[in-house]
Amino acid sequence: MVKVEQQSVLDRSEILKLYTKGCTNDFKISMEYERLPISSTSYKAVEYWGGCGIRDFLERFAGEFDWKYIVDQNNIIGLAKDHDTITLEPGSQFEISTKPERTIFQLKEKIDSINTALQSVMDPDTVLLNYGVSPYSTYKSIHLIPKRRYKIMANYLWGILSDVMMRETAGIQCCIDFRSEEDAMRKYKLANKLSPFMTAMFANSPIRGGVDTGYKTFRGLSWINTDNDRCGFYGKISEEFSFDDYIDCIMKTPIIFIHRDGNPIEINGNITFEEFMTDGYEGLYPTIEDYELQANLCFPEVRMRNFIEMRNHDCVGGDLKYSILAIYKGIMYDNQAMSECEELFKHLQYKDFSELRYNVPKHGLQAKIKKVEIKDYAKEIISIARKSLKEAQTGEEMFLSPIMELTSRGICPADIIQKKWNGIWNKDLRKLIKHLTTMS
Repeated sequence: MVKVEQQSVLDRSEILKLYTKGCTNDFKISMEYERLPISSTSYKAVEYWGGCGIRDFLERFAGEFDWKYIVDQNNIIGLAKDHDTITLEPGSQFEISTKPERTIFQLKEKIDSINTALQSVMDPDTVLLNYGVSPYSTYKSIHLIPKRRYKIMANYLWGILSDVMMRETAGIQCCIDFRSEEDAMRKYKLANKLSPFMTAMFANSPIRGGVDTGYKTFRGLSWINTDNDRCGFYGKISEEFSFDDYIDCIMKTPIIFIHRDGNPIEINGNITFEEFMTDGYEGLYPTIEDYELQANLCFPEVRMRNFIEMRNHDCVGGDLKYSILAIYKGIMYDNQAMSECEELFKHLQYKDFSELRYNVPKHGLQAKIKKVEIKDYAKEIISIARKSLKEAQTGEEMFLSPIMELTSRGICPADIIQKKWNGIWNKDLRKLIKHLTTMS
């Protein structure tokens, strides 16, 4: 007999507040920075368990630097200190997430500090690789970490490359603020339009399983083949869009699971959140926490929260990762720069951006939109951001130098790797790892 759990009905106005509470005039920027732990001698992915495993590392690091454990059923799945976290993705990928800062310089200082601490405790054979996909181990040999939600997700996600996405890939996400719903929607729509161009500029995952896949970003390909219900563009980059429209997208997505009393209850897509709101599920009715979980289990190119999260970039190394932040900050925090980007894209339709999203993983900056290679768009995007940052007089335009050097040649990081892999490296994985390590 199913126990009926009495709960107050979730009101849509309560959901709306999750977004409107983000309105601010104090604009900051933040990043989520994922990397792949691999063995520098075997090139295999480093596992969670074992004497040199990630779990033992987290214990050592927490003890050495006074970070607190994040646990799931007594299994360590991450660490936290103040507003900063080090968490694990499904295949033990490391993610550093820091509190938002006003300048990229401040973010870089914090990331550098955490990285220095990580390296001081890390097993000498382990390298945190700045790369978008596991270069040697594939998902079949990479075990999920003991986090219950990941097992449920792995069983549910139906795309042919969902296991690759979960266990093999690493990316960089950028988060920005908005001052009002109108400002949020303008930035949200522009960020979606920028997303395939940004994916192309920072494509950095051509070698997977020890072979050249023929793709510039195999990570990007994996996201296209993960779950079309919860990935891609939300809202079709409509000219008329609102917080309510975004909420509708979340509502119409099938539910994977909910939590009650700290335990997951699997729903496995049997109902959408909209149906959960209307009819409940086996005597249960939604809470605001259910909606927040549902929203977190949707993975659009650009995700709306009480900030805007751009999610579509391969992990890259060195100061190139800060080029991602500099482009978004230069464009999104300057009205003139946003207008110039909107003008750049005004002749393009939703279908053009959607088609480009599917072409970029294979072709990178050589992909075409309306028969024009997008490397020319990339140069203009960077130019707009650079002008804006220079006018702001913060000095942050310096972080655009690494991506300017590449796009001026019409290439992305993957182009360099593929040329050397099939040339002077002679398909030697050791040389790829050395290259990626020096780019850290």
